[in-house]
Amino acid sequence: MGKKLVVGLLLVFLIVMIILSLQGISSAGSGGKLRGGSTIGVIEINGPISGGAGGGIMSGYTANAMELMDIIRRAADREDIKAVVLRIDSPGGSAVASQEIALELDRLREKGKKIIVSMGDTCASGGYWIACSSDYIMANGATLTGSIGVIMQLSNLEGLYEKLGIREEVIKSGEHKDMGSVTRDMTEEERQILKDIVGDSYDQFLEQILKGRQGKITREELLEVADGRIMSGHQALEMGLIDGIGNYYDALAVARETVGLPEDSPVEVLNEPDFWTSLGWKALALLSDQVQSPFYQLRYQ
Repeated sequence: MGKKLVVGLLLVFLIVMIILSLQGISSAGSGGKLRGGSTIGVIEINGPISGGAGGGIMSGYTANAMELMDIIRRAADREDIKAVVLRIDSPGGSAVASQEIALELDRLREKGKKIIVSMGDTCASGGYWIACSSDYIMANGATLTGSIGVIMQLSNLEGLYEKLGIREEVIKSGEHKDMGSVTRDMTEEERQILKDIVGDSYDQFLEQILKGRQGKITREELLEVADGRIMSGHQALEMGLIDGIGNYYDALAVARETVGLPEDSPVEVLNEPDFWTSLGWKALALLSDQVQSPFYQLRYQ
């Protein structure tokens, strides 16, 4: 009897999830996918930013650079898309992946498309790097953003290996070939090499912000807050890191106004999740009440 009850509940759960997914796909599909008129495109960047080829059922849980670059390029080739709202809810991630996405956004703007950023719960570190390749940045007052900086973390398990009786034999072609090995301490020279890499990446981050926020924040002002700290949307506005406070629909209104489109102009989500990804997100939301940001998140309780 108990097994039948469990099976029955699982079947009901799956049926409900399928219905919810179909409703979501249907309602989203009515948002203006007919080509021909002028359209506002929406690109969503959700979760940690990663590189690689992507694909698979789990790819919807990260912001994959390869997939996003392809979507941005297709948007650039469409004459009906006049502006893109970039909806970002990400704590950051791969520095290279963030750079690749931002570069494609710069090329999109070179083709005359306007980019308006709408920040969700979190738009920090690599997420903010990407946001700077836009024409206007909007956040909610409680959005967590900033975290401007670069981090590299390495572990030293030498003591643990000794307790377990594990000994590693290393044959290498050069002095630094095993730099960062978990089985030994770094030398001061190796530590400085890695510090120089982090410093160079940090300088690139600063230049990206100064280029994207030209005339809105000085280098001196930026250095005062570019120490890895996070900040609210209101604080970011005061510091010149964003342009306005508002939600997703406010960002759509700014996009329409920027390119001179009427209020009823169609909107198309360009990277709408497929059926199984949508189903997975709805299942997670149902089980945990809401999908949590993998980093910082403010909640009113």
